[in-house]
Amino acid sequence: MEADITSQAVGLTSNADFSILNLFLRADVIVKSVIIILIASSIYSWAIIIEKYRLFKKINKSSDDFENKFWKSRSAESFYNNLPQNMDDPMAKVFKDTMQVIIKSKSKSNISNRLESMLQVSIEKQMNAIEKSYTFLATVGSTAPFIGLFGTVWGIMNSFQSIAISRNTSLAIVAPGIAEALFATALGLLAAIPAVIAYNKFSSESKKYSQKLESFSKRFTSII
Repeated sequence: MEADITSQAVGLTSNADFSILNLFLRADVIVKSVIIILIASSIYSWAIIIEKYRLFKKINKSSDDFENKFWKSRSAESFYNNLPQNMDDPMAKVFKDTMQVIIKSKSKSNISNRLESMLQVSIEKQMNAIEKSYTFLATVGSTAPFIGLFGTVWGIMNSFQSIAISRNTSLAIVAPGIAEALFATALGLLAAIPAVIAYNKFSSESKKYSQKLESFSKRFTSII
Protein backbone atom coordinates (compact mmCIF):
# COMPACT_ATOMS: atom_id res chain seq x y z
CA MET A 1 0.00 0.00 0.00
CA GLU A 2 2.79 2.38 0.92
CA ALA A 3 4.57 1.47 -2.33
CA ASP A 4 1.49 2.39 -4.36
CA ILE A 5 1.16 5.78 -2.66
CA THR A 6 4.87 6.43 -3.22
CA SER A 7 4.67 5.55 -6.92
CA GLN A 8 1.66 7.85 -7.37
CA ALA A 9 3.47 10.70 -5.66
CA VAL A 10 6.52 10.19 -7.89
CA GLY A 11 4.30 10.15 -10.98
CA LEU A 12 2.57 13.35 -9.90
CA THR A 13 5.93 15.04 -9.32
CA SER A 14 7.25 14.03 -12.74
CA ASN A 15 4.14 15.39 -14.50
CA ALA A 16 3.88 18.54 -12.41
CA ASP A 17 5.35 20.85 -15.05
CA PHE A 18 2.35 23.03 -15.93
CA SER A 19 4.20 25.72 -17.90
CA ILE A 20 2.34 27.27 -20.83
CA LEU A 21 4.59 25.53 -23.36
CA ASN A 22 4.14 22.15 -21.66
CA LEU A 23 0.37 22.59 -21.49
CA PHE A 24 0.33 23.28 -25.21
CA LEU A 25 2.63 20.41 -26.16
CA ARG A 26 0.75 17.96 -23.96
CA ALA A 27 -2.66 18.88 -25.43
CA ASP A 28 -4.27 16.94 -28.25
CA VAL A 29 -4.91 18.33 -31.76
CA ILE A 30 -8.33 19.83 -30.91
CA VAL A 31 -7.16 21.70 -27.83
CA LYS A 32 -4.00 22.83 -29.65
CA SER A 33 -6.18 24.23 -32.45
CA VAL A 34 -8.32 26.09 -29.91
CA ILE A 35 -5.22 27.54 -28.24
CA ILE A 36 -3.70 28.64 -31.58
CA ILE A 37 -6.98 30.27 -32.70
CA LEU A 38 -7.34 32.18 -29.43
CA ILE A 39 -3.71 33.35 -29.35
CA ALA A 40 -3.89 34.49 -33.00
CA SER A 41 -7.19 36.29 -32.34
CA SER A 42 -5.74 38.01 -29.28
CA ILE A 43 -2.61 39.17 -31.15
CA TYR A 44 -4.65 40.53 -34.08
CA SER A 45 -7.09 42.22 -31.68
CA TRP A 46 -4.23 44.01 -29.95
CA ALA A 47 -2.84 45.08 -33.33
CA ILE A 48 -6.25 46.62 -34.17
CA ILE A 49 -6.51 48.23 -30.72
CA ILE A 50 -3.09 49.91 -31.06
CA GLU A 51 -3.82 51.01 -34.63
CA LYS A 52 -7.23 52.52 -33.72
CA TYR A 53 -5.82 54.23 -30.64
CA ARG A 54 -3.19 55.93 -32.79
CA LEU A 55 -5.76 56.74 -35.48
CA PHE A 56 -8.17 58.54 -33.14
CA LYS A 57 -5.35 60.39 -31.45
CA LYS A 58 -4.16 61.56 -34.87
CA ILE A 59 -7.49 62.50 -36.48
CA ASN A 60 -8.88 64.29 -33.42
CA LYS A 61 -5.86 66.58 -33.46
CA SER A 62 -5.70 66.99 -37.26
CA SER A 63 -9.44 67.71 -37.55
CA ASP A 64 -9.30 70.35 -34.83
CA ASP A 65 -6.36 72.01 -36.63
CA PHE A 66 -8.16 71.82 -39.98
CA GLU A 67 -11.38 73.29 -38.60
CA ASN A 68 -9.57 76.17 -36.90
CA LYS A 69 -7.74 77.03 -40.12
CA PHE A 70 -10.91 76.70 -42.18
CA TRP A 71 -12.93 79.19 -40.13
CA LYS A 72 -10.05 81.64 -40.16
CA SER A 73 -9.75 81.53 -43.96
CA ARG A 74 -11.17 84.27 -46.21
CA SER A 75 -13.26 81.92 -48.39
CA ALA A 76 -13.91 78.22 -48.85
CA GLU A 77 -12.58 78.25 -52.41
CA SER A 78 -9.31 79.98 -51.55
CA PHE A 79 -8.83 77.63 -48.61
CA TYR A 80 -9.48 74.65 -50.91
CA ASN A 81 -6.92 75.89 -53.45
CA ASN A 82 -4.24 76.19 -50.74
CA LEU A 83 -4.84 72.74 -49.23
CA PRO A 84 -1.97 70.22 -49.55
CA GLN A 85 -2.75 67.35 -51.90
CA ASN A 86 -1.63 64.64 -49.47
CA MET A 87 -3.92 65.52 -46.54
CA ASP A 88 -5.40 62.34 -45.07
CA ASP A 89 -7.59 63.92 -42.40
CA PRO A 90 -11.23 62.68 -42.76
CA MET A 91 -12.70 66.15 -42.27
CA ALA A 92 -10.37 67.56 -44.90
CA LYS A 93 -11.37 64.77 -47.28
CA VAL A 94 -15.06 65.52 -46.76
CA PHE A 95 -14.39 69.19 -47.51
CA LYS A 96 -12.26 68.43 -50.59
CA ASP A 97 -14.78 65.96 -52.06
CA THR A 98 -17.58 68.48 -51.64
CA MET A 99 -15.61 71.41 -53.03
CA GLN A 100 -14.59 69.43 -56.11
CA VAL A 101 -18.24 68.82 -56.96
CA ILE A 102 -19.20 72.44 -56.25
CA ILE A 103 -16.42 73.79 -58.49
CA LYS A 104 -17.18 71.34 -61.30
CA SER A 105 -20.91 71.85 -61.11
CA LYS A 106 -22.23 73.72 -64.15
CA SER A 107 -25.48 74.72 -62.50
CA LYS A 108 -24.91 76.73 -59.35
CA SER A 109 -28.62 77.31 -58.76
CA ASN A 110 -29.53 73.83 -57.51
CA ILE A 111 -26.20 72.93 -55.89
CA SER A 112 -27.56 73.61 -52.41
CA ASN A 113 -30.20 70.92 -52.91
CA ARG A 114 -27.54 68.30 -53.55
CA LEU A 115 -24.93 69.57 -51.12
CA GLU A 116 -26.45 68.04 -47.99
CA SER A 117 -26.79 64.56 -49.49
CA MET A 118 -23.26 64.75 -50.90
CA LEU A 119 -21.84 65.66 -47.51
CA GLN A 120 -23.74 62.80 -45.90
CA VAL A 121 -22.35 60.30 -48.41
CA SER A 122 -18.82 61.64 -47.94
CA ILE A 123 -19.11 61.45 -44.14
CA GLU A 124 -20.41 57.90 -44.35
CA LYS A 125 -17.47 56.96 -46.59
CA GLN A 126 -14.94 58.34 -44.10
CA MET A 127 -16.65 56.73 -41.10
CA ASN A 128 -16.67 53.34 -42.86
CA ALA A 129 -12.90 53.64 -43.27
CA ILE A 130 -12.47 54.64 -39.61
CA GLU A 131 -14.70 51.82 -38.33
CA LYS A 132 -12.94 49.15 -40.37
CA SER A 133 -12.06 46.05 -38.26
CA TYR A 134 -14.69 46.86 -35.60
CA THR A 135 -16.53 43.70 -36.67
CA PHE A 136 -13.48 41.59 -35.83
CA LEU A 137 -13.25 43.06 -32.33
CA ALA A 138 -16.96 42.44 -31.76
CA THR A 139 -16.66 38.87 -33.06
CA VAL A 140 -13.68 38.07 -30.84
CA GLY A 141 -15.40 39.62 -27.83
CA SER A 142 -18.53 37.52 -28.31
CA THR A 143 -17.06 34.20 -29.51
CA ALA A 144 -13.66 33.82 -27.78
CA PRO A 145 -15.17 32.75 -24.40
CA PHE A 146 -17.22 30.06 -26.17
CA ILE A 147 -14.19 28.83 -28.13
CA GLY A 148 -12.30 28.64 -24.83
CA LEU A 149 -15.25 26.84 -23.25
CA PHE A 150 -15.16 24.30 -26.08
CA GLY A 151 -11.48 23.68 -25.30
CA THR A 152 -12.38 23.33 -21.63
CA VAL A 153 -15.08 20.73 -22.28
CA TRP A 154 -12.79 18.80 -24.61
CA GLY A 155 -9.95 18.82 -22.05
CA ILE A 156 -12.25 17.54 -19.29
CA MET A 157 -13.50 14.80 -21.61
CA ASN A 158 -9.89 13.76 -22.19
CA SER A 159 -9.34 13.64 -18.43
CA PHE A 160 -12.29 11.30 -17.91
CA GLN A 161 -11.13 9.14 -20.82
CA SER A 162 -7.68 8.89 -19.22
CA ILE A 163 -9.30 7.75 -15.97
CA ALA A 164 -11.40 5.16 -17.81
CA ILE A 165 -8.48 3.79 -19.81
CA SER A 166 -5.98 3.63 -16.95
CA ARG A 167 -8.58 2.77 -14.28
CA ASN A 168 -6.61 5.04 -12.01
CA THR A 169 -8.22 7.98 -10.19
CA SER A 170 -4.89 9.46 -9.16
CA LEU A 171 -4.56 13.25 -9.43
CA ALA A 172 -1.57 12.71 -11.72
CA ILE A 173 -3.90 11.21 -14.33
CA VAL A 174 -6.61 13.88 -14.08
CA ALA A 175 -4.50 17.03 -13.56
CA PRO A 176 -2.99 17.47 -17.06
CA GLY A 177 -6.37 17.39 -18.81
CA ILE A 178 -7.91 19.76 -16.26
CA ALA A 179 -4.95 22.13 -16.60
CA GLU A 180 -5.33 22.14 -20.41
CA ALA A 181 -9.05 22.82 -20.00
CA LEU A 182 -8.50 25.75 -17.65
CA PHE A 183 -5.75 27.11 -19.91
CA ALA A 184 -8.18 27.21 -22.86
CA THR A 185 -10.74 29.05 -20.72
CA ALA A 186 -8.14 31.58 -19.58
CA LEU A 187 -7.05 32.24 -23.16
CA GLY A 188 -10.66 32.73 -24.22
CA LEU A 189 -11.17 35.38 -21.55
CA LEU A 190 -7.79 36.94 -22.28
CA ALA A 191 -8.80 37.42 -25.92
CA ALA A 192 -12.40 38.49 -25.26
CA ILE A 193 -12.08 41.05 -22.44
CA PRO A 194 -9.72 43.53 -24.20
CA ALA A 195 -11.68 43.14 -27.46
CA VAL A 196 -15.00 44.02 -25.78
CA ILE A 197 -13.52 46.98 -23.89
CA ALA A 198 -11.81 48.27 -27.05
CA TYR A 199 -14.94 47.82 -29.18
CA ASN A 200 -17.06 49.83 -26.73
CA LYS A 201 -14.38 52.51 -26.39
CA PHE A 202 -13.80 52.94 -30.13
CA SER A 203 -17.53 52.84 -30.90
CA SER A 204 -17.95 55.77 -28.52
CA GLU A 205 -15.01 57.58 -30.15
CA SER A 206 -16.52 56.96 -33.60
CA LYS A 207 -19.85 58.41 -32.53
CA LYS A 208 -18.14 61.54 -31.19
CA TYR A 209 -16.09 61.96 -34.35
CA SER A 210 -19.13 61.41 -36.55
CA GLN A 211 -20.94 64.16 -34.64
CA LYS A 212 -17.93 66.41 -35.20
CA LEU A 213 -18.13 65.78 -38.96
CA GLU A 214 -21.89 66.34 -38.95
CA SER A 215 -21.47 69.63 -37.10
CA PHE A 216 -18.81 70.79 -39.56
CA SER A 217 -20.95 69.81 -42.56
CA LYS A 218 -23.96 71.76 -41.26
CA ARG A 219 -21.90 74.88 -40.65
CA PHE A 220 -20.19 74.45 -44.02
CA THR A 221 -23.57 74.10 -45.78
CA SER A 222 -24.80 77.29 -44.17
CA ILE A 223 -22.02 79.40 -45.73
CA ILE A 224 -22.32 77.98 -49.27
